[in-house]
Amino acid sequence: MPGFRQDKINEQVARELAEIIRTVKDPRISGSFISIVQASVTKDLSLAKIYYSVVGPDNDVDKGLDSASGYIRKELASRLNLRVTPKLVFIRDHSAERAIGISKILKDIENQQS
Repeated sequence: MPGFRQDKINEQVARELAEIIRTVKDPRISGSFISIVQASVTKDLSLAKIYYSVVGPDNDVDKGLDSASGYIRKELASRLNLRVTPKLVFIRDHSAERAIGISKILKDIENQQS
C-alpha cells in the first residue's frame, strides 16, 4: 500500500495542529475560528503545507500563524514521534468562505423570487 504511511502522517499532523492552534496565545489566532483543512507533508518530512480556513473575523490570522510557527512546530515535535519535524508553511483555503458567499447569493435569489 504505497502512500498509506504518508496519509497517516498527514492526518496525524492535521489533527495535532488543530489542537495546538487552540493553545496559541496570539490574539490574531485566538480571536478567530481556524479550521485545519488539510496537511500535506513531503516524503522526506522536511516540509508540511498546512491548508487552513478562517470562519468569522479575520484578525490577520496569516501573520499570527507565521509569527507563532516556531511555537507550533516545537509543540508538534513534542507530540509526534517523527525523526524530523517538518517546516510548516500555512496556506489559506478560501473554499469555506466561497461556499458561504454562494449560499448567501442563492438565498438572496430565492428571497427575490418569493
